[in-house]
Amino acid sequence: MSTAGAGPAGTLVVIDMQRVFRDTTVWHVPRFDQAAKAIVSLEESLATPIVYTRFVRDGDEEGSWSAYYDRWPDTRLPAEAPEWDFVSELPQGARVIDAPTFSKWGPELASQVPIGQRMILAGVATDCCVLSTALSAADAGRFVTVVRDACAGATDEAHEQALALMQMLSPMCEVVSAADLLTRAS
Repeated sequence: MSTAGAGPAGTLVVIDMQRVFRDTTVWHVPRFDQAAKAIVSLEESLATPIVYTRFVRDGDEEGSWSAYYDRWPDTRLPAEAPEWDFVSELPQGARVIDAPTFSKWGPELASQVPIGQRMILAGVATDCCVLSTALSAADAGRFVTVVRDACAGATDEAHEQALALMQMLSPMCEVVSAADLLTRAS
């Protein structure tokens, strides 16, 4: 029986900690700053590789994406717009993956989290990009640990519902607090 999923060792993947989600925009995540504080604690305490993802709109808006941006026209911004910038300086050595999709899972992230290694997931929004990344990684056979207080959702209710859905995938996906994860790592 594999024990790869048991401990905290793995890769910390931080989803979309960008201005467009922190600032007062149509995509504002109310508890963004609280999640950011917990993420800094993880970065400082875990001896693990770190990957940051960045949501950036695809100007082609293929398929249903055009209808999505019709709903949120204020976010029809070019890739170089400051709204897509990270809210803080990234830790030294952090890798960055840009993607125009909710799920950040793909070949680039898969290469950073090999099978048998744990993906420690944090960021925003729990009920969108975090959830879809966790589901895709679990489908690809990765162990996923979602750090509840290092994530934030569009609403508190949506955050809790997304966490409950991910916890149902145990043992492929687990939901823990930052304090519990850091206790395991020490």
